[in-house]
Amino acid sequence: MAGTTPTPDVLDDLRQLALAFTELGDRLSSVAARAPFEAIVDLALERVSDAVGASITIFRRAHFATVAATDDRIRRADALQYELGSGPCVDAIVDQTAYRPRDLRTDDRWPVYGKLVAEQLGLCSMLSYRMLLQTQEVVAGLNLYAEQPDSFTDRDALVGLLLATHGAQAASASLNRRRAEELEQALRTNRRIGMAMGILMARHAVTDHQAFDLLRIASQNSNRKLADIARDVVDTGALDVPFTRRRP
Repeated sequence: MAGTTPTPDVLDDLRQLALAFTELGDRLSSVAARAPFEAIVDLALERVSDAVGASITIFRRAHFATVAATDDRIRRADALQYELGSGPCVDAIVDQTAYRPRDLRTDDRWPVYGKLVAEQLGLCSMLSYRMLLQTQEVVAGLNLYAEQPDSFTDRDALVGLLLATHGAQAASASLNRRRAEELEQALRTNRRIGMAMGILMARHAVTDHQAFDLLRIASQNSNRKLADIARDVVDTGALDVPFTRRRP
């Protein structure tokens, strides 16, 4: 309603959420944050008080897998869903939505999974969200687990939703940044290999295929990476491998 003043509790929640997202951004932008999904599950566990574990499921090449989890029990809880082909985290991804099973022991949507995860792992309630990554290669979902039935409040569900949404954007940026770095490294490596091949072709009158074969043979014989061999050729102008110069 227009003109309504937020209560102190609501303001505190908003401040906590803003702090959480600032912290997530700081973690993912850090040079040391090489695993963006790990940062998201750690922060989810910190910000949702009754959660005993969190994980991120990805679906790629027709297979589900857990790429980040706070402990092995949570990984096993995810794995049960993959084996059964059904469960809150699997269905949240497939159905492109969110699920909040309050008591897995009695939830008729996942009767087999609910019974197994409660009896074997002592987990009775969940929050599962589809994460909208800015890539078509990977589909992901955020999952939070609790030991008691109906552990998650409406506020917890909102925090989880915002973490899944904001986390997906931050993770996408981090993954794109990493791909750019890997592509740049690959281009530098390819340029170095091309320069080494040019040096060998000029000095020893060999073809480009023969020059590459020389680099490959040197790499195999020395048990070193081809890129390292190429760097030595660029630096020294010589390749330490015997070969016979072909006559015209």
